[in-house]
Amino acid sequence: MADNLAWVISVNMGYGHQRTAYPLKDLAPDKKIIFANDYFSIPQKDKKIWQSSQKSYEAISRAKRIPVIGNFIFKVYDSFQKILSYYPKRDLSRPTLNLMTTYSVIKRGWGRDLIEKLKIQNSKIKKNLPLISTFYVPAFMAEEFDYPGEIFCVVCDADVARHWAPLKPFQSRIKYLAPTRRVVDRLRFYGVKRQNIFFTGYPLPKENLGENLEILKSDLANRLLNLDPQKQYFKKYKPVVDETIGKLPEKSNHLLTIMFSVGGAGAQKELGFKIFQGLSPQIKQGKLKLILSAGIKNGIKEYFEKKISREYFSKSPSSGGVEILYQEKIDNYFKEFNEKLRKTDILWTKPSELSFYSALGVPIIIAPPIGSQEDFNQRWLIKSGFGVNQENIKYINQWFFDWLNQGFLAESAMQGFIEGDKFGTLNIKKLITGL
Repeated sequence: MADNLAWVISVNMGYGHQRTAYPLKDLAPDKKIIFANDYFSIPQKDKKIWQSSQKSYEAISRAKRIPVIGNFIFKVYDSFQKILSYYPKRDLSRPTLNLMTTYSVIKRGWGRDLIEKLKIQNSKIKKNLPLISTFYVPAFMAEEFDYPGEIFCVVCDADVARHWAPLKPFQSRIKYLAPTRRVVDRLRFYGVKRQNIFFTGYPLPKENLGENLEILKSDLANRLLNLDPQKQYFKKYKPVVDETIGKLPEKSNHLLTIMFSVGGAGAQKELGFKIFQGLSPQIKQGKLKLILSAGIKNGIKEYFEKKISREYFSKSPSSGGVEILYQEKIDNYFKEFNEKLRKTDILWTKPSELSFYSALGVPIIIAPPIGSQEDFNQRWLIKSGFGVNQENIKYINQWFFDWLNQGFLAESAMQGFIEGDKFGTLNIKKLITGL
């Protein structure tokens, strides 16, 4: 089979690791991503370990909304996965308690079944396929149980904690695919050998890029017309726009559109409703479209449906109003999300793996981060000029349109397009195939 290039492994715990794997599925046999925590015939004891971890994270993420005590609970949990300060640069190879606990469970057999099954599949196709994991635990399992092919681990944040690197990094053969230069440096601090770290960029969906960025440039051209209604950015930077994108169309092919994305744990759905409340006059007047991305969580979809009057819902794909993006299956959700993103002007989200989608020329309004890794993603977005923190949501009707009329969001869109790394998917494929 032509697509027998690599086993693509992920975990269906939240969206981050799955979204990272989605653009790489073309490398996998039958284009199927394997979920290390939920594959066919997974031993019940293995599944229980994964479920325990997932339930704990989701419960703590939701508990963060509880006044006073919620923040305390989350801070205690987050302290075990905290990313330490970058400066002073120093040796950080000493393993954490979190990492040692993970390895102790693996050494008792967690994940052995998955790796043995992959070995059997390799023997059937008479080829030891490389293994690409978008979560560190399956990569550790593969190395511990002597997977015969190459082992790759894709990092899906702008910075990375110690527990992503192996217990004995100097001895490990796991190869890391880094989305940022900061991740490259961090892994070196953690003791990973330089020859095992590759700066690839984050894997973005090919359907939003095009073979020669023709799709991305066309989408951005239409987006800029909505993001710079007073031509404030265009007045200053017309030569830059002309050189990088080309001539803009006379009119955008869509209405001004904001997409608010709810995280996989369901946190911040209330923020989505508050955004709707603040912008409801413009929505009702048909001047703005709001897409509320509920993912695959039916409960979140129902929350929005109950909170928002039916009169506000879009009558057609091109009309203003509110649209709820929901799919039962994760692949269908990512497919539709990527389609909707092409006619989205602003992505409003906590600084998750979606931070890297700023390279598609989509400015990010940053919702409050959840966890240490998102704090660093937030810092990366702001320093890069790709995103901006949300202001007081009570006054969204003021600050949002000020930003729009002054061309601030157009500037972030262009900054993300010009400076962001867009070729992660292609770079990873080249590295895996050698082509």
